[in-house]
Amino acid sequence: MASPTPAPAPVLPQQREIWPGTPTPLGATFDGRGTNFSLFSSVAERVELCLFPEAGNEERIELTEIDGHQWHSHLVDVGPGTAYGFRVHGPWDPDSGRWCNPSKLLLDPYARAISGDVQWDPACFGYDFSNPDLAEGTDSAPFVPRSLVTNPWFDWSSDRRPDIPLEETVIYEAHVKGLTQLHPDVPEHQRGTYSGLAHPAVISHLLNLGVTAVELLPVHHFLHDNHLVERGRRNYWGYNSIGFLAPYSGYRSVQRPEDVASEFKQMVMSLHDAGLEVILDVVYNHTAEGNQMGPTLSFRGIDHPAYYRLVEGDERYLMDYTGTGNTLNMRHPHVLQLMMDSLRYWVTDMHVDGFRFDLAATLARELHDVDRLSSFFDLIQQDPIVSSVKLIAEPWDIGDGGYQVGNFPPYWSEWNGRYRDTVRSAWSGQGGVLGDLGTRLAGSSDLYQSDRGSPTCSINFITAHDGFTMEDLVTYDHKHNDDNGEDGRDGSDDNRSWNCGAEGPTDDPEIQDLRARQVRNLMATLLLSQGVPMIVMGDESRRTQHGNNNAYSQDNEISWLDWDLNDPRSEHLEFTRRLTELRRAHPSLRRRRWMRGPDTDGGGDVSWWHPEGRPFSDGDWEGDDARQIGIILEGTIAEPDRRGRPIVDQRLALLVDTGFHKVTWTLPEPGTPDGWVALLDTAEPSVGTARAMDTGGGDVAGLSSYVTDGRRIVLLSDGRP
Repeated sequence: MASPTPAPAPVLPQQREIWPGTPTPLGATFDGRGTNFSLFSSVAERVELCLFPEAGNEERIELTEIDGHQWHSHLVDVGPGTAYGFRVHGPWDPDSGRWCNPSKLLLDPYARAISGDVQWDPACFGYDFSNPDLAEGTDSAPFVPRSLVTNPWFDWSSDRRPDIPLEETVIYEAHVKGLTQLHPDVPEHQRGTYSGLAHPAVISHLLNLGVTAVELLPVHHFLHDNHLVERGRRNYWGYNSIGFLAPYSGYRSVQRPEDVASEFKQMVMSLHDAGLEVILDVVYNHTAEGNQMGPTLSFRGIDHPAYYRLVEGDERYLMDYTGTGNTLNMRHPHVLQLMMDSLRYWVTDMHVDGFRFDLAATLARELHDVDRLSSFFDLIQQDPIVSSVKLIAEPWDIGDGGYQVGNFPPYWSEWNGRYRDTVRSAWSGQGGVLGDLGTRLAGSSDLYQSDRGSPTCSINFITAHDGFTMEDLVTYDHKHNDDNGEDGRDGSDDNRSWNCGAEGPTDDPEIQDLRARQVRNLMATLLLSQGVPMIVMGDESRRTQHGNNNAYSQDNEISWLDWDLNDPRSEHLEFTRRLTELRRAHPSLRRRRWMRGPDTDGGGDVSWWHPEGRPFSDGDWEGDDARQIGIILEGTIAEPDRRGRPIVDQRLALLVDTGFHKVTWTLPEPGTPDGWVALLDTAEPSVGTARAMDTGGGDVAGLSSYVTDGRRIVLLSDGRP
């Protein structure tokens, strides 16, 4: 073991009034008189609080009060805007997983605001590049971000949470910068910021589109990886967290970085005022410090064996279930405390309405196995604050047994990867998936019903930030990631896409028309399925990434939403708006309980309908030629609404034709003299209001058939409740 690195030369503190303070809460807490600082470290032998006054040099104050491995003091007259960090003295022994190095300035894990970016200098790393067993002794303070004391007070008196039931929720996955950077009505200084997202023009778009919740890609403070910076790229998506209580400073429009939390709060309040919920995509599975060769910026230098999962028997190395080099140690009580304190902070102090947990299977790992009853999920379930908001899991990670779709607790919703894969396969022309498609359209009962879940456990999505856009699903057979500079090795090869006959842009009008219809088919499938739909930013207006299915480092026009819409894009925007309107108007399309099939008494509220005019038989689901399915939704719904009132809807028929040839559908007897009426037809994007069916002429009353010509979805109503 190498000798510990000597601390940099001390700087004498100013004359300050210092009180013992309290071990809780952790972090920097301003109370109007001063600030209480508290840091957890079980390996530290000494801890120095480092202040950076505006006027000058670093000022170090040793924290001599220790309770339960929490080092603390209260500094009078230290207030908001003060930049600070910590230096931790202790053992340098990488082989045992202890990386204390007081020459490295460390971010507070509980910082409410962070300023500055990493300047990737060798000083940012705790070890010597030429000999990793030796500690690197250069002071890192000039090269690393700093924590900031913030003012916790904000006037929430006019805030009202929308509190939208899951069955009425339509999620819009968006990026703070990407959504607003090119919006012509957003003032230039607000583009790409929290204030820009709260601009009336952006909110108007969201309301007109008909979504109810904005799910933001990571806004926890994150870093731009060294290898990306060297290539002139940035970590655009932000899945590289370093501060779990600090909003990312790069999305602020305010001048003072300590005011970023207030700007975020104002954004939330503006969205709430419009009736929109805010869901955060959170990354609690790893940090930006990477593997054992990564930098020492915070957790590694504070208490590496507490914060990270280490390889048993070889503690120099870290377990990696995330593909980022490290995995946070959810078995340690202080790591669990940090996660729960962070979640409660975002609910109570920042007023967010829910969370989507990135690589959530990682959070469930107690040892090497995924255990859905792990401590993390037990803590969430019993927490009265966190358990009251929307909880969404990305139910997989890259480790063995990491694919856990359908295995999270019933009070959670999940990104339904089975839904994504099945719908893509069906519309790209793959046969033999009709049975699975029917199950996905009905809410994926095979995944969620057995554990007393409901259709709202399924977050239905066809696209996400990661992968092709919906437009690119119908434009490219293969990924085109050359701009990423990784020689095409990055991004999934399993896209289940179909380019409709030409790779990339084309002037062929037949291919253009087919692509437009296919995009409508995908969007109609998403918004007419049982479960909770998630639309990805720009899919409503046919945004393209030009075939890039891994645009994580593309902080440019490839990823930003282009608001200059041509006619086809405007037409699709209106079509999507019509779909959300239909979903809102018809509770049969968004049930909170499982549908019941026909029983012996002729009851039930759903039946599967064959184009020949009969109920489906078991054999109808099988074979490559089985590509049409009809779903008849009866208007009477068994469950009442949340106020106990009966739910009544019109009788609906959903005709899904993923085939290639003309099919004549014989429909059930209509329940009204006017016969069936088309509410929506993906072959006719201009259908915006109910109209009489056209099957080739004749009196519209009592019509009982409909013709589709392949690759088409039709929604009909016979007006009967």
